[in-house]
Amino acid sequence: MDARTEETRRLWDRRAAALDRWGRTERVALRSSRELLCSGARGRTLEVAVGTGRNLRFYPPGVELTGIDLSPEMLARARRRAEELSRHVTLVEADARNLPFGDGSFDTVLCTLSMCAIPDQDRALAEMYRVLVPGGRLLMVDHIEYTRRPLRWIERRREHPRGLPRDLALAAGFAVGHHDRLFFGLVERMVAHRPA
Repeated sequence: MDARTEETRRLWDRRAAALDRWGRTERVALRSSRELLCSGARGRTLEVAVGTGRNLRFYPPGVELTGIDLSPEMLARARRRAEELSRHVTLVEADARNLPFGDGSFDTVLCTLSMCAIPDQDRALAEMYRVLVPGGRLLMVDHIEYTRRPLRWIERRREHPRGLPRDLALAAGFAVGHHDRLFFGLVERMVAHRPA
């Protein structure tokens, strides 16, 4: 693990306790995005950056769920939440840029509010593409690059500027079926698939 990845892991271990408290603000920004996207999961599903497991209650019963996260503390909280919900989920400590699964392992990949924190977004999306079966679905909601001045200039000065999820997905080879923006254009929701 490189130094930057280790630093990211420590950051999210420290933020794990506070993450669930951000829920009120998130509800305003995302409306019902978690419920909508999770309800679209089918079959073998991978949640990238499962965090504390806030999405677990929204998945349909027939989903065979695997969640990955870089942070052991996040995974510990997700494990407790899964037990409280009596939800079977396989939780794996892993980096989104190097998924420990074979090609075509999943029917659905879901990622909520995490791409903005992954240093190499292109590599992470390439990995999501790789582990999906042809025809498999990518379900995503995330913060996006700022589109208006002066925030657009600030975004471009970041060490790792955030891209539009839709543009990143298209560059990785996905076909985007639906996308929309929420919360004054700062959040993008997307449904895409790996072409068959």
